[in-house]
Amino acid sequence: MKKYYLITLLLLSITTAASAQKYRTAAGVRLESDRFGLSVQQLLHEKGTIEGILAISSREYSGTALYEWHFPILGKRFNYYLGAGAHIGNLKDHGVFTGVDGILGIEYKVNGLPFLLSADVKPAAHFNHEDWVQLSSGVSVRYVIVKEKKVKKSFWPFGKQDDEDDTRSKKRKKKEQEKSSVFDIFKKN
Repeated sequence: MKKYYLITLLLLSITTAASAQKYRTAAGVRLESDRFGLSVQQLLHEKGTIEGILAISSREYSGTALYEWHFPILGKRFNYYLGAGAHIGNLKDHGVFTGVDGILGIEYKVNGLPFLLSADVKPAAHFNHEDWVQLSSGVSVRYVIVKEKKVKKSFWPFGKQDDEDDTRSKKRKKKEQEKSSVFDIFKKN
């Protein structure tokens, strides 16, 4: 039993050390049992995205905005996420409705291809709707529009050596330019 706790602790420590995203912007379709939707996801920071969903069914249409926190599972390409947000829509017989949403799901960035696959559960509480509470699940397929920026890896393990080297080299170049401009004045005369 202790081995399982140790393995779980080890896996959790590995997953929290890695960054959670392999893309910056992705857009695609979201399929639920009775709805069809469009989904756009934008990276805000290392572990946070904002997702917009436009959903249409036979009786209603709605727009949802969600803030999501992503956490890696065994690497950057496979992660789980949870979040919260709000929605507004129009129901055929009742008119405009609003509400709050939650989301919990898993996401996989296909290796070598610009696609994201995700599955989630999205509970919602509605105001001015015939159903006060709704629990929907969906599957999304998104195309990566903007890839992640590649970070230059440093072999220097102590602090930001690259930044210090860059500032030193810039200062040296500036001094050399100043010296050469002084000597150029004497050469022209």
